[in-house]
Amino acid sequence: MNKTLTPENIIDWLSDLTESAELECKLAGGRDGKGALPKDFWETYSAFANTHGGLVVLGLREKPRGRFNIEGVQQTEKVITDLFNTLNNPSKVSANLLQDSDVEVLNVEGQSIIKISVPQASRKQKPVYLGSTPFNRNTFRRLHEGDRACDDEAVKRMLAEQVEDDRDSKLLTGFGWNDIDKQSLSVYRQMLKDTKPGHPFLDHDDFGLLKKLHGWRKDRQTGEEGLTLAGVLMFGTWDAIQEAAPHYFVDYQERPEAKTELRWVDRLVPDGTWSGNLFDFYRIVYRKLTNPDTLKVPFRLKSGQRRDDTPIHEAIREALVNTLVHADFSGRVSVLVVKRPDMLGFRNPGDMRIPLDRAVKGGESDCRNRIMHQMFLMIGLGERAGSGIPKIYSGWNWRHWRRPALYEIDEPPQTLLELRMLELMPEEIQQQLEDRFGESYRTLPRLERLILATAATEQVVSHGRISEITTDHSHDVTLALQSLVKQSMFETNGRGRGAVYHLPGAGIPTPEQVFGVPIGSDQDAVVDLSASDTSYSGDKAAYSGDKQSYSGDKQTYSGDKSFRVDNRVAFSGDSELATDHRDQFGRLISPALKAPAIHDLENLAPDFYARLKSVAEPSATSKRLDPETMRATILQLCVGHYVTRSCLAELLNRTADTLRHQYLGTMIDDKSLTLAFPQTPNDKRQAYITTSSLQEIQR
Repeated sequence: MNKTLTPENIIDWLSDLTESAELECKLAGGRDGKGALPKDFWETYSAFANTHGGLVVLGLREKPRGRFNIEGVQQTEKVITDLFNTLNNPSKVSANLLQDSDVEVLNVEGQSIIKISVPQASRKQKPVYLGSTPFNRNTFRRLHEGDRACDDEAVKRMLAEQVEDDRDSKLLTGFGWNDIDKQSLSVYRQMLKDTKPGHPFLDHDDFGLLKKLHGWRKDRQTGEEGLTLAGVLMFGTWDAIQEAAPHYFVDYQERPEAKTELRWVDRLVPDGTWSGNLFDFYRIVYRKLTNPDTLKVPFRLKSGQRRDDTPIHEAIREALVNTLVHADFSGRVSVLVVKRPDMLGFRNPGDMRIPLDRAVKGGESDCRNRIMHQMFLMIGLGERAGSGIPKIYSGWNWRHWRRPALYEIDEPPQTLLELRMLELMPEEIQQQLEDRFGESYRTLPRLERLILATAATEQVVSHGRISEITTDHSHDVTLALQSLVKQSMFETNGRGRGAVYHLPGAGIPTPEQVFGVPIGSDQDAVVDLSASDTSYSGDKAAYSGDKQSYSGDKQTYSGDKSFRVDNRVAFSGDSELATDHRDQFGRLISPALKAPAIHDLENLAPDFYARLKSVAEPSATSKRLDPETMRATILQLCVGHYVTRSCLAELLNRTADTLRHQYLGTMIDDKSLTLAFPQTPNDKRQAYITTSSLQEIQR
């Protein structure tokens, strides 16, 4: 399908994209320069199919700093024919996921580029692999911006997901009735009696009840019978659980502050003082999560009667049950529940079996542990038919808290749900806006007031950011932003959905104002994808381990000596900002920033630099560091000054991309860090400061 785009349209189209886990740009020139499907396309195809899908754009030449020149593909029909011929050859690739509509030829300024939309494969189609076997590094997954070959363990996990509709029905050899914690089962019986008095299952003894719940079953084909994995995980003793699922671990942490550092005032882990099974974990943790002394939720009335059980309580129950019944207990990540004053966080090992957007809409269900799900349903916990996630979202909306964040981490596979207890429109912010805009603000529609309140809180907003925190349709968000600009309540930078918005006169600094434009930088007209992702979510990895050691990100800005003259940065632009002012520690002082900035480690005073190195030493000397320790280290490095991403990478001995994807994005979201340049969050010159220290400086 040919589609003619004007230069303005192509910029708008590309502004929705970023060089990331879901976009790959390739030249596709071939030996003669007329066009050929790149050999490494197939690794990307497999990787996108086995992860979250993505776009491959053929006909773009990569340039420094995340930019691309449009080179075009001359023989587009030949490339597309080769594409489908290979897709339909089972000896080359295991599955063809593409339809004609997934491949488009776009005409841009007289050049043809090919856009290929690779969908995510279904659970039954994975793994999508190259050649005749999924093993031997023929299966790929997309991690950050690269295609990674899967090891045999990851492939086996995908194959197990493919053939096993429920993972917890497995019969366990050598396990018996003595492996069940009788007290747990007795409490379950009482809850069933309270929920469904007179239920026929209650007529059976405990062993009969366990059989009715499919915690014990008989294989009709082999005649073998015994405990199922569901029975042991739900009601088993700790010794039995450890043998049945060696990687099983459940963890609850209550933290006193809205910070990512690992400090807790209450913790529950299997320590021998309780059974350690999932049923008891649910009961104990739910009471802790809904403790009225710490969960400040107003009661509601029904038929004139007070009800302490609110939609918030229903949402928390559903979130906790979801975490347990969707967990892949063969994975190496623990089940983790975190309670903070500002947030409830839930993590389970294993990715989602249906795409995130469809899970949020509801109506589809593909539970990984169906027997355990049914056990919870029997006592009135959990939701059927894919309605659980929508109930969580609606419960949080009832309280006018920020929209829940549901996302996946690809390595190791895990799913996270963040329920933030933050007001969408705090009263003090609304008062500030009323004082500023008067009656004009009070008469705005709710969505427009929400957008202004978010901008007042976060400095800048984007279409993507507003879509994250509201359920309003994308088109309505676009119209609301345009309306605010027309009313002069907003100023904008950029085009289309790549634009960012802020209150008039907010004085948002830019990297060029602070660092200047390096002499000798490429000024050619190119398509810039590096700053197009203006959302604040990023690729969150709030709980994942860091396995990537520093290999030197040569494209990040770190005061490159090629741009230095006599130990000073050479600038073009505003002469007032061109002077390289530094304090006694060697930090850059800029009138555009409220605090000093560290953007070149070599200019720091030796004692000050040694102090930073000492703080960063745990990360610099270890390829694997506990995520909470890494976050605490980052916070220490960013106290009292901005630190660029590249300097953090050098100090911590990690790549800049690793820090952005696994830590910095989440720390911006939870407000522990603040951006120097919020209108371009993914700029490679981005710098970070702890929010608490910035607030102290501003006082």
